[in-house]
Order: sequence, then C-alpha cells, then structure tokens
Amino acid sequence: MLLDQPAFQSRLLDWYDRHQRDLPWRKTPAGQPPDPYAILVSEAMLQQTQVATVLGYYTRFLDRFPTVQSLADADLNEVLRFWQGLGYYTRARNLHRAAQIIVRDRAGVFPDTVETLLALPGVGRYTAGAIASIAFGIPAPIVDGNVARILIRLDAIKTSPRTKSTLDRLWVRAAELVPRERPGDFNSAMMELGATVCTPRSPDCPACPVADHCAARAAGIQDRLPAPKRAKVPPLEKRTVHCVEHRGQFLIERRPDTGRWAGLWQFPTREAGQGFPVRGVRLWMFLADFTHALTHRRYRFMVFKGSLDVLPDPLPAGLPSSHGQGVPSAQPLPAPPAPCTQPLPAPSASDSQTPPERDTPSVPVSRGRPAPVPAAQAANPIPFPHETRWVSLADLGEYPMSRPHQRIAELLLAHAPRQESPPGV
Repeated sequence: MLLDQPAFQSRLLDWYDRHQRDLPWRKTPAGQPPDPYAILVSEAMLQQTQVATVLGYYTRFLDRFPTVQSLADADLNEVLRFWQGLGYYTRARNLHRAAQIIVRDRAGVFPDTVETLLALPGVGRYTAGAIASIAFGIPAPIVDGNVARILIRLDAIKTSPRTKSTLDRLWVRAAELVPRERPGDFNSAMMELGATVCTPRSPDCPACPVADHCAARAAGIQDRLPAPKRAKVPPLEKRTVHCVEHRGQFLIERRPDTGRWAGLWQFPTREAGQGFPVRGVRLWMFLADFTHALTHRRYRFMVFKGSLDVLPDPLPAGLPSSHGQGVPSAQPLPAPPAPCTQPLPAPSASDSQTPPERDTPSVPVSRGRPAPVPAAQAANPIPFPHETRWVSLADLGEYPMSRPHQRIAELLLAHAPRQESPPGV
C-alpha cells in the first residue's frame, strides 16, 4: 500500500459510517448484538444474487422463519416456496439443514467461531468470516468478488483472481487489513466500497475514501484490473414440457433431490427426444417456446398442452390417480403416443445471445395451435421421478417451482377458461 494501514482502516470506516446503504440485514435493535441467524440468511441469499433482488425476499423469509428454531422445524417444501425466484436452491436446502444441525446438535446455540461455522452445510470461508466478524466481533477476513476487486487494485495484482495462488494471496492480504476493533463494520465497508464505488467497470476513484492507497490508480491501470476472463457461450440444452390436464387438474412432478433445481416441482419435462410416458393424451397443443439462461447453461423449453380424459389401466410407473399422489413402481410403461412428423421450430438468433438469468421467446408464440408432440418427442419415454401430483391451477402456488415452470404456470393461468359470474354479481 502507498500509505499506512491504520490510516486505510480509519478512512474506510469513516466513509462507511457516512455512506452505508440502509439495508435490512444491517439493522439491529438498540442494545442488542447482531443476530448471527439473520446474518446467515442474508449471506446465503446474497451469494451470486444482487442486493436489489434479495431485499424483498429477506424480509419475507424472516417474517415466516424469524428464528433458527422456526426454520429447523419447517417443512423443506415450504422453505423452498419462500425461496422461489431467488434461484440456486441448494442455498435454501443447506440453510434448512444448517438450522436443523444447530437445533439438534448444539441445542440451538449458534456457532461462534470460524471453525465451528465452517462445519455448517453451505458455509464456506467467506460466509464464516462474515458471520464471525459481524455477529461476534472476531477479526476474521473475508474475500468475495467485491473485496477481491479492491485488493487487486490496491496492490495492482495483474494475475487472475481465479487462480489458487492469487486467491491465497488475497486472503493473506485481507487478514492483514481487518482490524481488531470493529472488524464486522470493516468487512461490511469493504463490501460496500466494492459494490458502490470500486465497481467492475469505471470505478469512481474521485469518490473513493482510500484512493490514495491504491497502486492501480497510481499507475493508471485501475480500469484494466482485475484481469478479465474469457467469455464463453454457455451450452444450450433442449427440453420438452408436457402440460397434461385431467378433470381440471394438471400433472406435476418433483425433481430429484440432487442436481439443478433439486426438489422443486415442474410440469413433466424431458430431454428432446424423450416422450411422455402415458398414452391416451389427446389434442396436444403448442403453448410456448422460450429460452431460459443461467450463468453457465441455457435451456430451450418447448411447451405443449394436452388432455387426458381417462387414466390408463393399469397406471404407469409413478402416475397418480386423480387427486392422488403417484408411487413409483417397476411395472412396464404403456406404448408411447403415435408419432407425428411435425418438426421443431428452428432456433432463433436469440438462442445464442440470451443474457444470464433471463427468459426470452425463441420463436413467436402461437398459443393454441394444434401441434401433436413431434416424432422426436414421442420416442423413448422415461418414467416419472420421485413424486407426482394432480394439482389445480389455483393450487400451483403451494408447490415451489423454478422460474421457467413458474412462467409456464402463468401462461396456463392466463389462458384458462374464465368462470362466468352468477347473475347479479
């Protein structure tokens, strides 16, 4: 650094006291210490998610689960429902498991050291340091994207922060800087500075309270650090979604407990080329075609709607009777629907240009057009996963779904027949 360390700490904390944003997880009732449980919830939500997105979810989540005991006692399905829309659902599952461990193994006493915090599911070095410093006043370092960017510019580090050697160097530097007095505020100030002033592009150096300490600014290279990573086009995976209606209810299935969108509910979804494992579905209608982009992967969903007047006898593996829950079985599946020669619409240019975390139509949506499932979708049916249900559109909100299937539910609701009001209403 260009100036002494105490001056850096003092200037940063003075700036933070004047300019920190009014965020709900920073509020502590007068005379009470920070709540480590609330900090854990906020840190879990803020992982790979913007502050503006988290704001509404955080308050609603803590209103429903105000204590670690209440979260431990809750059903996972309800926890996922309150997390619905935040994405990265493994965070919610780990948060639920961590609460259960604290209640079961520690009699509800929250871990108060970095080492014991690291033993909780989903708690890594950064989260453990944040909780230890903010809730318990321990001078533990933190390094997230914001802090890493500050440290790289501070010392003009030209190597990539994604390499182990550079990351180790950043943790050492963070440990050197964190003070014994107000370590939690210092760590929060570093995150605040990175989020609002020392931003990835066009850092606002004139507004930075520690600009005089920055070696990158002194060399005029702050705009070029950290070293950029090569942009990669995420792969596109195609899925066919079958929205099957029977007596006013739609079939949904629960995803496996591992993998992407683990444990969430969805309309039966298969890879392109795998069919719907129940015969007798009539009037397949094309409903929508859109692309959903994640950070490292994109999905193209072809959505079809069909009706099933009579359930097959015997029921296929995992298919529930009306108003019931399916139980997976080993009995053979019936033959797939008769093939159709209609091809899939060609992907549009947007398929290769979709930004992360967005839904975009792949082709103009022509809802209600008769379109039996294409031949590629009618072959190789696979059975249902762990659990299936018949659910009315009105009750779909009780089942946590990923954003693509929330969108499909919204489409079904928007085009559902409207009930006529009785005379005089």
